[in-house]
Amino acid sequence: MKDIIKKALTRKVSVKRGRGQQIVEISPSPRLVYAVYFSLGMVGCLSALEIVHLIVLGKWNAEVFTVIAGLIGNITGIFLTQKT
Repeated sequence: MKDIIKKALTRKVSVKRGRGQQIVEISPSPRLVYAVYFSLGMVGCLSALEIVHLIVLGKWNAEVFTVIAGLIGNITGIFLTQKT
């Protein structure tokens, strides 16, 4: 999974070299990759917590869902801004 995240966050930039252009890949920092791993892990844990909450108490917990939605927005923002 590490290579999938790193590949998704890698940018390709064209640089002029002499008469032609060369495409250079810019890798993301390891801190960014680990932050995405942590965010994805937390989404998984919070989803499991929400499922257990639904099974045990039979009620929807809006606070946990709000945190899940916020983390998903954070991850989407990272992918969108890293590619541009």
